Amino acid sequence: MKKNILVASFDLEIGGVERSLISMLNNFDFKSYTVDLMLYSHTGEFMKLLPNKANLLAESKAYKTFRMPVLDVIKSGQLSLAFSRLLAKYLANKNHSSENGYKQMQYMWKYSVPFLPKLNKKYDVAISYLWPHYFVAEKVDAKIKIAWIHTDFSTVETDIELDVKLWSKFNYIVAVSDECKHAFISKYSELEDRVIVMENITTPELINTLANEEADNPMVEDARFKIITVARLSYAKGIDSAVKALKMLNDRGYKNICWYVVGYGGDEQQIKDLIEENNLTDQFILLGKKINPYPFIKEADLYVQPSRYEGKAVTVVEAQVLSKPVIITNYPTAKSQVKDGFDGSICELSVQGIADGIEKLYLDSRMREQLVTNCKDTVFSNLNELNKLYSLI
Repeated sequence: MKKNILVASFDLEIGGVERSLISMLNNFDFKSYTVDLMLYSHTGEFMKLLPNKANLLAESKAYKTFRMPVLDVIKSGQLSLAFSRLLAKYLANKNHSSENGYKQMQYMWKYSVPFLPKLNKKYDVAISYLWPHYFVAEKVDAKIKIAWIHTDFSTVETDIELDVKLWSKFNYIVAVSDECKHAFISKYSELEDRVIVMENITTPELINTLANEEADNPMVEDARFKIITVARLSYAKGIDSAVKALKMLNDRGYKNICWYVVGYGGDEQQIKDLIEENNLTDQFILLGKKINPYPFIKEADLYVQPSRYEGKAVTVVEAQVLSKPVIITNYPTAKSQVKDGFDGSICELSVQGIADGIEKLYLDSRMREQLVTNCKDTVFSNLNELNKLYSLI
C-alpha cells in the first residue's frame, strides 16, 4: 500500500527554493508514494512545471493572505489575520534591527495560527519545504514531520526561543548542505540529532536541454565580457554590492565588462537607482523574470553569486552544469558550494572582494578555461539524494 505524503510550500514564483522543489517533485517515486502538494498560493511561472502525478490541493483563502498587502487582507474579510500581521510588524520593529523581516514572518505566523484552518486528511509523512514551518507543525496530522533548511540560519536574526519550539515539532530537519547543517546547529545546538543533509536535486540533462531553447536574449549580440547572476533582487543576494563592484572595475579602467541579472524582487527600484547613480545603465542590465534562465547563463563568460548569505545556491550548481567559470562570495556556507580553485572561485565577501575576484579571472583566461574543464569533468547529477528522503519516510 502506498504511503501518503504531504509537501507544503508557499507558491511557485521563480526562485531557487521553488526550482529545487520542482526538481524534487519531477524526480519523485510516485509508484511507491502518493503525494499531495499544499501551496498557500497557486501563483508563479513554475506552476506549469508541476508533475501531473502530484495532487495539488485546493487553494485556501486564509493561507493565500500571507503575501498580500494588509489592506487587501482587510478587504477580503480576514480581519483576524490582518490584525496578526500588524501585531507582527509592531513586535519586529520594536527591536530596531537592520533586517527584521525574519522575525516579522515568525510573529506573523505565530499569531495567525489560531485563525488558520487545519487539513482534515491524515498523512504518513508531512514535509514543510519553506520556513516558517507553522502550517505543517500546527495544522497537519502526520506520523512523521520533516522540515527543510535552505538558508544559513546563523546569519539571520530570528526569535530563537520561538524557533526552537517550532523546530522541535519535527522528527527530522533537512539541510541542503553540510555547511548549512553546521550553521544551523551552531544556533540551535539542542536540535543537532534531528538534522540530516540532503542536497538540492540537480538534473544536468534537463538543464542542458533548456539552455538550448530559443530566447529573446540581448546577450547574444553583446561582444563585451559578460557576467551573469540569477537571483532575487534582495538584500541577501547582494545585487547592490554587484553594482558597486562593477563601478569599481570601471574606475580601474575595465570598460569592456557588462553584468546581466536575471531575477526580480522588492529591491528592484533601489537597484535601478544605484545603477543610474553610478552611470552604469548600459553596463549593468536587469533582465527581469525569466522562467528559463539557462540560455542566459549559457551566453555568459562568467557567473557571479554576490550573496551575503546562502544555504546552497541552486543557480551556482546550474552554472557549473553549463560549464561556466563561477565566482561566489565567501559567505559562511561557501565551501560546501565550490571547491576554491577547482570548480569555481571564492572571493572575499565585500564590494572590493567581488571586484578583485572578477578582475583576476577576467585577466587570467587560462584559469577560466581550467575551471570550465573541471566542471565538464564533474558529475553533478545527484538523484541518489532522494534515497535519503525515502529512508526517512
